[in-house]
Amino acid sequence: MDETIAALAALPAASPYSRKNPFLAELTRHDRLTKPGSQKDTRHFVVNLAGSGLSYTPGDSLGVFGRNSPELVDEVIALLGFEPDAAVSDPKGQPTTFRQALLQDYTINRANRKMMAALAERIPQGEQRNRLMELVDNGDILSEYVDTRDYVDILKEFDEARFQSPGAFLSQLSPVVPRLYSIASSLQVHPGEAHLCITVVRYQTHGRAKKGLASGFFADHSDMFVKNIPVYVQESRSFRLPKDGATDIIMCGPGVGLAPFRAFIEQRILDGATGRNWLLFGEQHQATDFLYGDELMGYHRKGKLHRLDLAFSRDQSYRIYVQHRMMEAAKELWLWLERGAYFYVCGDARHMAKDVHQALIDIAQKEGGLSAEAAAEYVSVTLMKTEKRYLRDVY
Repeated sequence: MDETIAALAALPAASPYSRKNPFLAELTRHDRLTKPGSQKDTRHFVVNLAGSGLSYTPGDSLGVFGRNSPELVDEVIALLGFEPDAAVSDPKGQPTTFRQALLQDYTINRANRKMMAALAERIPQGEQRNRLMELVDNGDILSEYVDTRDYVDILKEFDEARFQSPGAFLSQLSPVVPRLYSIASSLQVHPGEAHLCITVVRYQTHGRAKKGLASGFFADHSDMFVKNIPVYVQESRSFRLPKDGATDIIMCGPGVGLAPFRAFIEQRILDGATGRNWLLFGEQHQATDFLYGDELMGYHRKGKLHRLDLAFSRDQSYRIYVQHRMMEAAKELWLWLERGAYFYVCGDARHMAKDVHQALIDIAQKEGGLSAEAAAEYVSVTLMKTEKRYLRDVY
């Protein structure tokens, strides 16, 4: 009994920080990964977790609560006509100011349906109210409408709406929800740090420039060495390295889907894992979009990354994606799988992950001699569910 108590006492204390009580972290590094001329703006951020007690394992994500841009907040306040310092309560019922609540507690870069109904109740009879009621009464049209607009767009279009108080406006907003980013580092290699690989979302709708809440906050509004980034660790249930370091792994991560695999490679090298590492990475142009390119090529040269297949889709007249590289290497990929390799995919669920999934089925047919039905069952049931060697982190 005494030995058990002593063992428990030796365990690190659980961090007091969580989604409900995030840690205020600081940025200690901010680098641009994409080069001039790229169509994308992808960046490397180092978040300092020192003093938080937070720990993570490769495959976990960092939950981040983004904050709205001060310019957007000030424009909303001006349109509403309230005082920025007006006293209000935050979503937890704590006292704060109207401006502070809009900066950090509520989503204002994307509109919600609830607000549209609230506006309809606050507009006098007339043309604006009739137009708004047409929107509110048609679910599909309303969804399409709010999807491309923020509250500046809407308050300008329906400028006859009047809210009695700042609190009345806030009560119709959605609280900020965290954005999960796959952690791109091993904690043992980078003690007290979490590295993130983020593409900054920027776009234009209705004549105005807009940006993603979390990515825009990281890129434009998070000052270096200031503890103002609310974070917590979101553990993965299954996206983990094999327990046996002798097991081979195949990692498919185009774009920022590369993030967890950077962590995997770092951890495998640190652990002295003897299993081979194979990475399939894709982006638009090698000259401008090869994320962590020097690092990956260095691993490859040293034999730490045993195979590196690259798919730069726009470097030739026809498109090449990671699934095409898989098919080109079908024989070897099948051999790795037959010998017990784990297959991982991270990134876009809507298109890439589906194409990669189908490529696995096609390889099982072509190289395994399986029927279409048997190949599909092998990939979707045997690999994914029974043997749990096909693991996905898709979004």
